[in-house]
Amino acid sequence: MRPAELDLDLDVFAGPFDLLMAVVLREEISLAEVSLGEIVLAYLEHLESSGELDLDSATEFLVLIASLLELKSRLLLPAGEEEKLELGPEEAADELLARMLEYRRYREAAIHLSGLFADGRRYTYRAAPLPPELRRASLDAATQVYDPTRLAEALGDLLRIPPEPDTSHIRPTVSLERRLDVLRELLSRRGRFDFDEVFADEDRLTQAVTLFALLEMHKRGEATWKQKDLFGPIEVEVQ
Repeated sequence: MRPAELDLDLDVFAGPFDLLMAVVLREEISLAEVSLGEIVLAYLEHLESSGELDLDSATEFLVLIASLLELKSRLLLPAGEEEKLELGPEEAADELLARMLEYRRYREAAIHLSGLFADGRRYTYRAAPLPPELRRASLDAATQVYDPTRLAEALGDLLRIPPEPDTSHIRPTVSLERRLDVLRELLSRRGRFDFDEVFADEDRLTQAVTLFALLEMHKRGEATWKQKDLFGPIEVEVQ
């Protein structure tokens, strides 16, 4: 259980610890009336009943209670005029809230880094020393391992724009659904059209798929066609 969820039963307040912090910061309850010793005892009783100590939760509780102690001491203990002008109760409450937010930010960062560390432990990285001949090799003892001309030619090939690839062997794909859309769009605009007049310039594959699309529309009752003469023009119209 997080310290903020600790249930308290004090003389001036009853509820979780985080709610007490909220009402104190909003000055609905004066911190001078809150017994911080009872809060510490309640947390110790919680630790004793749970039987285990969570260091993260304990650290969070110590930060909160220490900040409350510092704020309460400024409210109760007498101070000189110069010290009174430095930080008032409202400014002290703002400072307490800033410290709590800062602690929360660092705590979330620690959780994130811990997760990255745990995730990285699943991998084993190869670690190998340098070969003996490379450990203390001087520049004078270094030998040439490549031809400078070949390196220059390789770099030149990388900078040269390659030629356009030949795609003539790739057959275009024609979608039946797209040809249906074309036919429906033509019929919606014209109501009737000549098949040869519209699709004469298309390749044979596109014309074949368009015919299949026309048969599909005829089966669905969307379109029909007429051909008065054998091998004559085909007139497609809305059915």
